Amino acid sequence: MIRRLALLCLALAAPALGQTTLNGAGATFPYPMYSKWFSEYHKAHPEVEINYQPIGSGGGIRQVLAGTVDFGGSDVTMSDEQLSQAKTKILHIPTVLGAVVPAYNIPGVSGEVKFTSQALAGIFLGKITSWNDPAIAEANPGVNFPNQPIVVIHRSDGSGTSFIFTDYLSKISPDWQSGPNKGASIKWPVGLGGKGNEGVAGMIRQMQGAIGYIELIYAVQNKIPYGIVKNAAGDFVKASLESVTAAAASASKMPADFRVSITNAPGKDAYPISSFTWLLIPVQSKDAAKGKIIADFLNWMVNDGQKMTADLTYAPLPDNVAAKVKDAIKQVH
Repeated sequence: MIRRLALLCLALAAPALGQTTLNGAGATFPYPMYSKWFSEYHKAHPEVEINYQPIGSGGGIRQVLAGTVDFGGSDVTMSDEQLSQAKTKILHIPTVLGAVVPAYNIPGVSGEVKFTSQALAGIFLGKITSWNDPAIAEANPGVNFPNQPIVVIHRSDGSGTSFIFTDYLSKISPDWQSGPNKGASIKWPVGLGGKGNEGVAGMIRQMQGAIGYIELIYAVQNKIPYGIVKNAAGDFVKASLESVTAAAASASKMPADFRVSITNAPGKDAYPISSFTWLLIPVQSKDAAKGKIIADFLNWMVNDGQKMTADLTYAPLPDNVAAKVKDAIKQVH
């Protein structure tokens, strides 16, 4: 009996002996997608656990540079200066495409509101302060906007979602470019701060008159209305898999290091606040076994993970980008 119990204990302990845990941290923008992927990969590889802390892109960059995580996540590409600080070469591996949407809580208005680029810039600059302002009303004939103060909600943490949104605003508004400009952390002219996409989404839901920018899946999951945005071609386009894919297709050629911006893309069907998001992968892992697992996960992500993107309203990598990613993964060890 004792021997049988000992054998049972050994059998139960055996899988744990070969267990490997990968730790990552960073962007909240792709967090719903990453949670799904890491769970599915674990089902296929029970000996591998992947933990990811959604602390914002700024935190992901800091931690990958400090070497306190096995990989980072970011919606803002690292600068040349940041890359030069790294102990080993860091790859930007694009994972999916997503959209940042202007989500709102306007009393009496539940439909889709159209926003010109000038209106969005004006709201976040604090120059447009009421929902019945002509700059908003003129693009939405027939909508009865209330004389309600606009409450701007922005991110309080270093955020790739902020970078994507401010990158867009700096392209369409000279006042924005010469003022707050773009960045993961900027000095906001007006508004209240929320932590993470989920924090901003929660504040929009709770506060009448609120508007904020969040990743599309957070608006969909929280059932928050979000606006249609006028693009560079002059068309009002809703964020969707198709319009985000169109933004990627109409943007300039993908550079070898994958550091590219596709906001305000020129295509007629392109949603203008679209972006790739990246995993920040050290080429040489401190642990060779972990490096091998990271490379295997990345290949799984490109081959199998891309089939899961549509369910969470992310767009998959274009075929030509996926092919380049597979080549880049060969460097990881």
